[in-house]
Amino acid sequence: MAAEPAARGGSPRRPVSPEAPPCWAAARALLPGAREELRLEFGAPVGRSAALLLRRAADLLYGAGGARGPPPGLLRLSEAACDRAWERLNAAAWRAVDREWRRAFSFGCLFRALGLCRAGAASPEALRACDLGLLLGAPVLDGVLLRLAGVLQRHLPGPGAAPPPAPKKVRRGPPPPAVEPAAAVPRLRRPSLERFRDRFLAPGKPLVLQGLVDHWPCMSKWSVDYIRQVAGSRTVPVELGSRYTDQEWSQTLMTVEEFISRYIENENQVGYLAQHQLFDQIPELKQDIGVPDYCSLGKMDEDEITVNAWFGPAGTISPLHHDPQQNFLVQVMGQKYLRLYSPQHSEKLYPHEGHLLHNTSQVDVEEPDLARFPAFEEAPFQDCILSPSEVLFIPAKHWHYVRALETSFSISFWWA
Repeated sequence: MAAEPAARGGSPRRPVSPEAPPCWAAARALLPGAREELRLEFGAPVGRSAALLLRRAADLLYGAGGARGPPPGLLRLSEAACDRAWERLNAAAWRAVDREWRRAFSFGCLFRALGLCRAGAASPEALRACDLGLLLGAPVLDGVLLRLAGVLQRHLPGPGAAPPPAPKKVRRGPPPPAVEPAAAVPRLRRPSLERFRDRFLAPGKPLVLQGLVDHWPCMSKWSVDYIRQVAGSRTVPVELGSRYTDQEWSQTLMTVEEFISRYIENENQVGYLAQHQLFDQIPELKQDIGVPDYCSLGKMDEDEITVNAWFGPAGTISPLHHDPQQNFLVQVMGQKYLRLYSPQHSEKLYPHEGHLLHNTSQVDVEEPDLARFPAFEEAPFQDCILSPSEVLFIPAKHWHYVRALETSFSISFWWA
């Protein structure tokens, strides 16, 4: 049997056994042809023992050739390397974690996913290893984890017959406050770039834009069932609780399928899928969106814009807060109630003291404690109900409060 050509140049690969699982050839083709091309050298922060575990795992992976079954010890070594890196990832604040440990974690996840793939058919466990590396690690080998996740997802068995849906326990929250015309955020249909810049961007005034994103594929394609079909097997971070200022609020990792089953279809619980990596992690969703044209008025290149996903049931709340950059909030599914306050009235909104929540108000916007926060009642505001295909421009530093009125999917673009 002739040796396979190398991927992206490099040495030829060993032949792949015809007895290997169907996903293995495609997965193995993502790796460099020679073990040396992995470049498993790490900076001083990564201890010698962790680096040695990864090198031994690589030796087994490349030395296995077309052998039947996984290389003996590959899973054990890769799991041990992941455990070492995981301890370091959780030993300090995220920004304090050295990038070399994140690289080591990514390689551990890569080798673990490959070992699971070589052991049998593509599995959710192997896909989860890729997702953990994507979420918590650093990019390695030209984005190999993202490409491997795509291979595994294509080879996962399709879902069987769906069981009959369980009765839903629907939580019915209070209706939104009435939006008075005098306080309503103005609406315009596709104003010119110059008009938007002069009348809203420069003076920092909110605006609901209409007709801007109607042509995006997500507007006609996306539903809860579609998201489940495209991303159900992917592991993502989920916020538990109705708002991040609640004492019981926490974060965890789960698959999109688990999130939908627990928090979308069973609305007596509250959870929110809120993360900025979703579209990089799941390209099938990214290809259905664009970037609002008006972002071209900023100084950022398109790849510098931060894109966030917000997916949750009715009743999820973003407390009154402000962000440092301009924001286009695109509503894809469901409706949301939003209230906005100008930064010139910040002293009447009672921000939390201390650095962690300095950009967040202490006031419950819809049920304010006016005995504790008497000046809040004097702060003028604008509000609106945002519907699918509408885009809300939230100027930088503008305070905003958000409540989902229905199962909702929104996308925010932070730019400057």
